[in-house]
Amino acid sequence: MRAEDYIELPYHVSLVFDRDEDGNEGWVAEVEELPGCVSQGETPDEAVARVRDAMLGWVSVALADGKPIPEPYEEPEYSGRFLVRLPRSLHADLVRQARREGVSLNQFVATALAGAVAWRSGREHARV
Repeated sequence: MRAEDYIELPYHVSLVFDRDEDGNEGWVAEVEELPGCVSQGETPDEAVARVRDAMLGWVSVALADGKPIPEPYEEPEYSGRFLVRLPRSLHADLVRQARREGVSLNQFVATALAGAVAWRSGREHARV
């Protein structure tokens, strides 16, 4: 396969908003399957366009060096269910907080997890 063929595959790109210590802002795009394949742009679209150029360079070098090129991973289907074991005291605290807010325990935990994931990662995921 040619390098151009690889960049047409559905690789996963993470977009992260970034601000440096001087107050400069922009977006960082990273191809999840290609370690070190990163680019930046002032907008998400610009960062993705630039990361496509970085992908071409990354794959070209790997091909020239005879190194394997990871294929895009397939997104598994998720059931939306998982079992979490936690201390009884935390379970009780979660139930009490859900009751205070007038929602089910499931809704409270799902909302709390969604907020924690967004806060922690600050990432957007896309396919190139």
